[in-house]
Amino acid sequence: MLDRLTRLLPAGALLALLALTWAAAPAPGASAPAPAPAPAAATSAPAAAAAASSPRPAAPAPPVAAVHPFEVKSPNGSRIDDYYWLRDDTRSKPEVLDYLKAENAYTDSVMAHTRPAQEVLYQELLGRLKQDDSTVPVRKNGYWYYARFEEGKEYPIYARRKGAPDAPEQVMLDGNALAAGHDFFQIAGTTMTRDGSVLAYGEDVSGRRQYTLRFKNLATGATLADAIPNVEPAFAWANDNRTVLYVEKDPVTLLGERLRKHVLGTDPKTDRLVYEEKDHAFYMFVAKSISDRFLWIELQSTVATEQWAASADDPSLAFHVLVPRERDHEYQAQDLGADLVLRTNWRAKNFRIVRVPMAKIADRAAWRDVVATRDDAFVEGFTVLRDYLAVNERSGGLRKIRVERWRDGKDWLIAADEPTYTSSLGDNREQDSRTLRYEYTSLTTPESTFEVDLATGQRKLLKRAPVLGGFDPANYASELAWAPARDGKRVPVSIVYRKGFVRGSGAPLLQSGYGSYGFSNDPDFDPNLLSLLDRGFVFAIAHIRGGQELGRAWYEDGKLLHKRNTFNDFVDVTRFLVAQGYAAKDKVFAIGGSAGGLLMGAVVNQCPECYRGIVTRVPFVDVVTTMLDETIPLTSNEFDEWGNPKQKPYYDYMLSYSPYDNLERKAYPAMIVSTGLWDSQVQYYEPAKYVAKLRARKTDANPRRATAASRGGSSASATRPSITPSSSTSSAATWPGKRARPRPGRTGAERAAPSDGVE
Repeated sequence: MLDRLTRLLPAGALLALLALTWAAAPAPGASAPAPAPAPAAATSAPAAAAAASSPRPAAPAPPVAAVHPFEVKSPNGSRIDDYYWLRDDTRSKPEVLDYLKAENAYTDSVMAHTRPAQEVLYQELLGRLKQDDSTVPVRKNGYWYYARFEEGKEYPIYARRKGAPDAPEQVMLDGNALAAGHDFFQIAGTTMTRDGSVLAYGEDVSGRRQYTLRFKNLATGATLADAIPNVEPAFAWANDNRTVLYVEKDPVTLLGERLRKHVLGTDPKTDRLVYEEKDHAFYMFVAKSISDRFLWIELQSTVATEQWAASADDPSLAFHVLVPRERDHEYQAQDLGADLVLRTNWRAKNFRIVRVPMAKIADRAAWRDVVATRDDAFVEGFTVLRDYLAVNERSGGLRKIRVERWRDGKDWLIAADEPTYTSSLGDNREQDSRTLRYEYTSLTTPESTFEVDLATGQRKLLKRAPVLGGFDPANYASELAWAPARDGKRVPVSIVYRKGFVRGSGAPLLQSGYGSYGFSNDPDFDPNLLSLLDRGFVFAIAHIRGGQELGRAWYEDGKLLHKRNTFNDFVDVTRFLVAQGYAAKDKVFAIGGSAGGLLMGAVVNQCPECYRGIVTRVPFVDVVTTMLDETIPLTSNEFDEWGNPKQKPYYDYMLSYSPYDNLERKAYPAMIVSTGLWDSQVQYYEPAKYVAKLRARKTDANPRRATAASRGGSSASATRPSITPSSSTSSAATWPGKRARPRPGRTGAERAAPSDGVE
């Protein structure tokens, strides 16, 4: 059951924060804090506090990594890496595995005295989870698709009902049965033929995101013999119900490079090549239009996109490009009758929506504004319905939904009642629909699925994620604050706490951040956070530069040669929150993962005295070495995000902030660092080397605990999916980067499943 909790704030991170608060050595120059108070409503808090503060045995000696100097060469100079030997691309060298096992054993030993608290927290988190929950059914081509969980079981069951939501259930896939015998298991990219007869799905049993494409005949229940390894978890069916498109990955770089066509019953070795991407700066996806009329090839780099189209009824699947790629032009297209509707940044820094006849797509003079570009609003994604256009926009630091009627251009925002929240376009899979589904959440409101009648404006709550254990949203309050950055910018900060909190009362604070790839770190509900809030913590999300909360300029001011702004913003937010009384100076903790782990490494180098403890998950910390090596999965896609260190200006700048390269002989806060042996986004040896070098450099007595999972990484856990039928729902702003969270509209990575149900 723990895997179903890990998409949220990890139980281990909760334990670490609580243990550090109650028992860790004080930060440099700080006094030891008293245990965080627990409200009476949190009946398990006293037990957890007692367990976490129980007498501890003497701490064991941490592992000491051997020093084997290795010269890392580059066109701009060489560096010596004492711990490069920890890299083993085969994951089989005994000396490497033994060291990682020693790290895990050390973590287990140091945390042994907290085991009673771990159990308390685990039961507490588990007690909020409705174990027999299900997703909201989604209609497509006469079926209602959904996923459900059964009590005591870990994986989803994918099911559907024909004709009506209360019709007899047909189970399509039972994840629990399929997972039997595997240390790691995940289903992704489930995609249905138009006639509903065959299900395609991706299966990962290693955690490295190298999926095997499989097929199930839903009439007979038989799994077909066709099996295609090493593919992306995204598939698209032609309308003949027997031809499927898939993206083949390079086995070394893990880039999706070739689009192939498979016909059921044929040998996959003979699958025809449809398209090959030669430029390794581009990611490739395949999808089907919401209308079922077109198949799309979607290509995107950090600074450009390109989209190809073919008729789903064309036996030859002859693709043609819509708008040829050019640097600094990004667009996504959906069809509407004889027209195409595009989200584009051509002459629109914050993007706009245009409409153009298909025959004139190449003539930009024929593009007509539907949603004009604005300086104060970023157009992030859109869904095209027959009578309405729905747009996800970001304004005032928040994600909102704007609806426009095609007939007369009348537009309006869907209302929200809280100061900080997130509204996202939901599963809208039938273009003729007159209702719009959307998701709403906030720091105090669980994820809620609404359906709005676009003609009347009447909203209907279809489901609010259940939170058991006596949760009452009235017990919590949230705020949106603006922190001054050192260069005069104002950084939005989402804050939540349990009511009764008083500023200046010496509360502990957990601050989260990301700030890369244009990914906006939205204020959404996390039931696991309640275990902190109920013990007196304040939680804050720093919406720092590198995200797009305040538009494209906010992103561009936190990348490449402006990357330091991301780290400065985070530290400045910390100082602001302490100065405003949201936290005691010696009780500030921070958490970040992947590219957010880079953030954690950079801020503790800059201001180690600002933080009492750090939790960092699969952190990208060896920036220069990784970006010099294009054999490391996905590196070539990232040059426009971080820079190419083979060019001296970028080499020097990246070297100036790379956490691994800037570790010094000084005091650092207590830290927990996690990795996954087979994680594909950040290789395990970056966090392992980082901990080894940090131990050798630090001058404090605070613990460093590195944990290495044997399978997968922080982003590879099984999670609750939603079920969506065969088409893509919305075009959106950011795509998955090497160390990125997923682009909105394509779930995956750290908070959600890599694929939603049946696409």
